[in-house]
Amino acid sequence: MRYYERDGLLLAAVDRDAGGRRRYTERDLEWLAMLAALRATGMPIRDVRRYAALVRGGAGSEAERLALLQDHRDRVQAQLAETARHLDAIDAKVDRYRAQLSS
Repeated sequence: MRYYERDGLLLAAVDRDAGGRRRYTERDLEWLAMLAALRATGMPIRDVRRYAALVRGGAGSEAERLALLQDHRDRVQAQLAETARHLDAIDAKVDRYRAQLSS
């Protein structure tokens, strides 16, 4: 969470308590979960930064946000399809070895 905060990716400054400890809101946590999902699915940090800047900018950037997310979604779907093909190849080998061992 601090990484995203340090990198300026949060929507607003994080509130702190009297002891200086960060107090994240539910909105902060939901936003962090979205950022983590984007990164976990391979979105480049420059695109994450762009997306965060667009969201912080407010209304008027929805079309650009949508385009950014659709492009990323297309890349993720292509990766999933490729991974599924690889998994099919692995499953075929597993089935072959199981068949050999059971005969």
